[in-house]
Amino acid sequence: MSRAPNGTTRVPGRMLRIRGVPTHVLCEGEGPVCVLSGGLGSSWFDWDPVVPLLAPSRTVVRFDRPGLGLSAPDPRPPTAVGEAHRILGVLDALGLTGRCTVVGHSLAGFHAEAFARLHPDRTDGLVLIDTSVEEDALPPVVPVGLRIGAARLLATALSAAGLPRALGRTARRAAVRTATVRHREPADEEFVRRCYRTSRVLHAGLLENATYPDLAAELAELRARHRLPPVPVTVLAAYAAGESRRELRWLERQRRLAAQLGGEFRISAPSGHLLMMDDPAAVARAVLGSGPRLGQDGGREGLA
Repeated sequence: MSRAPNGTTRVPGRMLRIRGVPTHVLCEGEGPVCVLSGGLGSSWFDWDPVVPLLAPSRTVVRFDRPGLGLSAPDPRPPTAVGEAHRILGVLDALGLTGRCTVVGHSLAGFHAEAFARLHPDRTDGLVLIDTSVEEDALPPVVPVGLRIGAARLLATALSAAGLPRALGRTARRAAVRTATVRHREPADEEFVRRCYRTSRVLHAGLLENATYPDLAAELAELRARHRLPPVPVTVLAAYAAGESRRELRWLERQRRLAAQLGGEFRISAPSGHLLMMDDPAAVARAVLGSGPRLGQDGGREGLA
């Protein structure tokens, strides 16, 4: 990694204004486009183990959602439609106006599927990585405005008490240990501190958590109104190789989602929820198998 004149590590990527929000975006590699979107509270560097496996044959796009990573906050609460349009805005801002394979991990699986349904002419494939699943999603009883207000009040109180600066790095370390089987942080330590010790990331994470049930209900409505385009769909589930009822039920829910979407179901084992850290090769295979193949002359041969 290169160093800035003050000795800090240079941050890769650039800032682009997407839907009015300064957004941290990275674009690497060459070939057909894939866009990677991480789960709740994630940052661009969570995909670092995967990108080197994709970049030789894919143009790999990553970005930080509002308030996360290095992106500025957005006063508007997140919605499935809004996040689908954000993905489109990132691609358009980069001049990547063709089709792409859209990849969503965990919560961002909602965003990726919404993108495919709303922008079928821009979708080459859909890959869902240990994605969130809500089979019977209904609008929550507690109004979204109250939940958003409560999340913002909590974030403000915790920030005023200095918790992000004091415990943000520790919380990130604990999350990685809990959600992986390798228990190893792949990201640059300076980047982790720069992001997770801020009140901005705390606010964004609590806001995404507060609006989760609304996104699930919104996606259910989109499924009723917008058909998926006829492109490859892959659901890749993490399995820590245990025999608990909870683990086995999670695999079954992922399998049912794949069947519902007419897609292929795959399992990575042993892997934790942060599958891109535990088994980046499985993620890369899923992505490479869901987009257009390249002929010897570099042209498209069709869908894998």
